[in-house]
Amino acid sequence: MDPLEDVLALLDATSQVSAGLAAGGRWAVRFPPPAGAKFNAVRRGSCWLRVDDVPDPVHLGEGDCFLLTRPVAFTLASDPSMPGEPAHPIFAAAGGDVAHAGEGDDVFLVGAAFTFTGRARALLLDTLPPLIHVPAGTPEAGAVRWALDELDAELRGRPLGATLVAERLAIVMLVRMLRLHLARDPVSAGWLAGLADPTVAAALRAMHARPAHPWTVEELAGVVAVSRSTLASRFKDAVGKGPLEYLTEWRIELAADRLRRGDDTVAAIARAVGYSSESALSVAFKRTTGHSPRAYRSRLTRAR
Repeated sequence: MDPLEDVLALLDATSQVSAGLAAGGRWAVRFPPPAGAKFNAVRRGSCWLRVDDVPDPVHLGEGDCFLLTRPVAFTLASDPSMPGEPAHPIFAAAGGDVAHAGEGDDVFLVGAAFTFTGRARALLLDTLPPLIHVPAGTPEAGAVRWALDELDAELRGRPLGATLVAERLAIVMLVRMLRLHLARDPVSAGWLAGLADPTVAAALRAMHARPAHPWTVEELAGVVAVSRSTLASRFKDAVGKGPLEYLTEWRIELAADRLRRGDDTVAAIARAVGYSSESALSVAFKRTTGHSPRAYRSRLTRAR
């Protein structure tokens, strides 16, 4: 089992590829805060990126890409000191084709936005920096170049099924950016940090493979071939909580997913995620989410 795949699937990670942006001369475009995460890549030329929560602007060269993980506004510009014109009218006028800013087209960018279910930020994004930048000249950039080339080809040629293929490629870009960040600059805490520690990652894989199993720390330690105290210490240092506390929270995420997607009874969901009774799940679920399973499902039903 791959915990990163598990979490992305559970969060219903979806992508929407935006129209390309061509620009030239003096130009600046200001984008509103993304709802989830935002990816962009410079395919031609260079420009500046200014993110509201990041103190210094970042120069983007040809082949550079970046991932924004916070809902904050940002500006792409020829000069970082220029005020940006709103992005919406520019892209609305493009009608789904390439949007234009300034004069000329010596700069060209492609991008995508990622959306997730409501609890994604705590699981996936909160432990990441607000901006992940991968310069083209770094060894890591080669890992994303193929997907970028394919994404660019789909957007330019518009063959049959181009939108579907482009959206899948954007998810590939998201996964590769996360991989690169973990390899280059491991996060300090959270389950993503656990994936960077081989021992902790093995324990995470075991729990994700059999979430309903009545795991003990001793049994998990045996699976990953370390002592109980070593596993408990390394898991707490990496993830910020103990293995069984993490397991409880993961079971709640699985239960919440079943409540969102299906009509199984709460008792059936409880058994499926490792609780002996509906009441046991209800206590844990309310402690974690602030709502009982039935109230959680009712809120979702009313919101549809």
